[in-house]
Amino acid sequence: MNATSKRFIFLLTLAIFCNSPVYAERIKDIASIQGVRSNQLVGYGLVVGLNTSGDKNRFTGQTLRSMLGRFGLTLPPGIDPKSKNIAAVAIQAELPAFAKPGQTIDVTISSIGDAKSLRGGTLLMSPLKGADGQVYAVAQGSLVVNGLSASGQDGSRVTVNNPSVGRIPNGATVERTVSTPFAEGNALIFNLHTSDFTTASRMAEAINRDFGANTAKPVDATSVSVRAPRDAGQKVAFASMVENISVALDDAPARIIVNSRTGTVVINSKVRVQPAAVSHGSLTVTISENPQVSQPAPFSRGGQTVVTPQSDVQVEEEKNHMFLFNAGVSLDEIVQAVNNVGASPSDLVAILEALKSAGALRAELIVI
Repeated sequence: MNATSKRFIFLLTLAIFCNSPVYAERIKDIASIQGVRSNQLVGYGLVVGLNTSGDKNRFTGQTLRSMLGRFGLTLPPGIDPKSKNIAAVAIQAELPAFAKPGQTIDVTISSIGDAKSLRGGTLLMSPLKGADGQVYAVAQGSLVVNGLSASGQDGSRVTVNNPSVGRIPNGATVERTVSTPFAEGNALIFNLHTSDFTTASRMAEAINRDFGANTAKPVDATSVSVRAPRDAGQKVAFASMVENISVALDDAPARIIVNSRTGTVVINSKVRVQPAAVSHGSLTVTISENPQVSQPAPFSRGGQTVVTPQSDVQVEEEKNHMFLFNAGVSLDEIVQAVNNVGASPSDLVAILEALKSAGALRAELIVI
């Protein structure tokens, strides 16, 4: 086989791969079943066993007094328990869908007082509540803290990461089940993570192609309704098969994302511009200070050494050439034209905003 034949086969293979649906994704990666979701839990508790790195405020002492009261120990009214070995903390966790009583979940512990570090502490039993005020889990255990803090007597201090936040792997036990509508009815609603009419239509077509006509129908740009068996076991198997169907995604709308804080600019492949001429030059002003020292003459009386300010101001303007955008230029041409004039990300943002104002930019400009 000669070089020409090899080159033809390579180009033919490349064309086949380019024409294949490389953007096909599984339904489970682009959509979720309506009602199957996690729930946020939050709680309040005490972390004990700290090495004098706990809180110094009063409300932590009041919490300790209340906790001791539940155990039958009553402190005299005049005594204010101020222990540096305890810290008041906020507890947060995520309760997964279908979590059953007895299962464990991870919890995150964050100091809400003036504790310096939670390293080496243990969380006492604390209830975790949902948005409805019901207790869904109980947390307790030893904290894992990645941060480190050390200080000296002269006030110097070194902090690595954040020592006032820790985690307890499997630190909460589920006590209540959250009901879901999964087993109810004879239909499943799949909600796309990103709303798109084309993707919803293609998703319904892919499901009907595998399970028969009228099995699925798009409700709107986000939801697709799928007929499912009433039996819970059969519905689980059916949902598993539907989730693994591949759907060819549609291209995203033409968008330009600009991060004003970091100077990051993201342009997708659908961005096009109308005919426009752009000239962008930057003006640079440089001010340098060169102070001069003035000394009195030798053997003079009453003279003193003084510093005389001297400023040098220079103005430079780059002579960048004007470049022309033809009708319907692609992303590669836009980036290449901007790079040829040596524009920085901030200059690119200015050019894109000017093109948008001139009506020559066929894309949505989003500044975050």
